[in-house]
Amino acid sequence: MKSIVVYPPKQPVKAEIKLVASKSECNRALIINALTGFQCELYNVSEARDSQTMMRLLDSKDEVADVIDAGTTMRFLTAYYSVTNQTKIMTGTPRMCERPIGILVDALRILGADIEYQKEEGYPPLKLNGFNYSGEHKLVMRGDVSSQYISALLMIAPELPSGLTIQLEGEVGSRPYIEMTLNQMAYFGIDYKADWQANTITVPPLKYQPKPYAVESDWSGASYWYSIVALSENAEVELLGLKQNSLQGDSAIVKIMRHLGVESEFTDRGVLLTKIPAAASIGWDFTDCPDLAQTVAVCCAVKDIRLSMTGIESLKIKETDRVFALQQELKKLGAELTEIEKDHLYEVSRISNFQPLELPSIHTYDDHRMAMAFAPAGMVAPIRIEEPGVVVKSYPGYWKDLSKVTVWEEKEI
Repeated sequence: MKSIVVYPPKQPVKAEIKLVASKSECNRALIINALTGFQCELYNVSEARDSQTMMRLLDSKDEVADVIDAGTTMRFLTAYYSVTNQTKIMTGTPRMCERPIGILVDALRILGADIEYQKEEGYPPLKLNGFNYSGEHKLVMRGDVSSQYISALLMIAPELPSGLTIQLEGEVGSRPYIEMTLNQMAYFGIDYKADWQANTITVPPLKYQPKPYAVESDWSGASYWYSIVALSENAEVELLGLKQNSLQGDSAIVKIMRHLGVESEFTDRGVLLTKIPAAASIGWDFTDCPDLAQTVAVCCAVKDIRLSMTGIESLKIKETDRVFALQQELKKLGAELTEIEKDHLYEVSRISNFQPLELPSIHTYDDHRMAMAFAPAGMVAPIRIEEPGVVVKSYPGYWKDLSKVTVWEEKEI
């Protein structure tokens, strides 16, 4: 098995980093572009495997659409293929076929999609048999489900003869991702109405207007650099291509990391990160930015900052059960993730009397964010990251960029 061992830097951390483009923003633009008949010019398309997989499948005439492990691609393409009346088999890795999709399938069936489960009810693989519009133009959905279901339906809504109104019930999770979808739709000519008091979103039947679109750099990828700065003794890093008024919910890392000892100064090129004093503790609701949870948990564990976390329930159905993975791997750094209130409140704290491991070896569970969240701990003490190639899913150049500030070496275990 391959691994990478990261060593603490021997000099102050100073770098300019051109981040990978946002796969969240890119994947939405790719679906909208497809719905225009591929008439848009897209710039700064993401190199992330999820986005490359999306482009490959949108260009493919094959009956089988294998999304590998890309959840966004699975959900967005299921809706896109349905509304465009295509016959497809949707499948992916074994883990992808354990991730639920029943809520999206139920909604698409109400609208007129003919979809069969090939194996277990509620999970891929799926057989899409075309679309015969039912005339239904209102859906009622839980708000605390994956925002990807909601975004998938919103993007195809203008294609429906009567448009679509979605009524969200209960608490709305990952709302910034829904707003990202709506803002991109508006850029391409869709005049939607969102009432966040009543939690209703109405999209009229319209045609997307082809326009050029530049994808912003990825705030999720930026979070690892915030952690690197927070954990370094002396650091100054400029992240290029980021915007202060971003569509991405993970731009919340700016506020979070101010508590962990990182100041952000926006420039005409991006954002400059410098060190400031850190707080002794922090509480944060990750409902709108769950992909930041691993990064923040590891950073707090290493800096001995007590962290109270809510809004991380969705982590259990990601590439792996990220709550379980964090609980296992944080122990190797002398910290623990404790469930204080079932499925609601978690706390990261140091383990008393912990004897540091000479070289902790972090299992990544085939999860890109586990690898990238734990690697910054190497700024303090050597750390081994198992199966480092998983970063290709969202940030293929991660290890190359990391080599700009410290030393790492590839080793067989």
